[in-house]
Amino acid sequence: MKEKRVKDIMIPIENYATAKPDATLKEAVMILRISHCELDRGICTEAGPRTIFVTEGDKLLGIIDFKQILRVLIPEVAGGISQKLQSLGVSVTFGEADAIHLDESSASFIARIRKNAEVKVKDIMLKVKGTIDADADLIEALKLIFKNKITKLPVYGGGKLVGVVRDTDLFLSVAEVLAEV
Repeated sequence: MKEKRVKDIMIPIENYATAKPDATLKEAVMILRISHCELDRGICTEAGPRTIFVTEGDKLLGIIDFKQILRVLIPEVAGGISQKLQSLGVSVTFGEADAIHLDESSASFIARIRKNAEVKVKDIMLKVKGTIDADADLIEALKLIFKNKITKLPVYGGGKLVGVVRDTDLFLSVAEVLAEV
């Protein structure tokens, strides 16, 4: 069996979910939903990516994952302690002012999502925690994924973003080797 390189197992960037930095979170979610669920087949197989790359031309600016999307759309539930405390502070303030009807923390699930969906992806994207060259070997990709505690690794070739290698792709490469034993 021939040793594979990252370029042999990566997903080409044209087959991966991407958004421009000025896209709204709503637009990014719709792009990711189509990619993640393979909706063209009428079912959500959860076979696609769980992240969306924020790109400008051939340059990767940041990444947004499911957790970040939920954290932004419903911050007092999925966010960190500061978002929860801020929400609690707002709730107390409205209660003390006898204006509880104005408190957004009591808004419905749908209302909260719609309110926060207009955030620009450039304002909430996560930083890139490593990249790899398309000609690198699979061991290097594994090292970077474990070192950086990530599941997706952007792949560059000739100075431009050409794809992504996921922990899933590396697992399937391991399974392929074991299947031949």
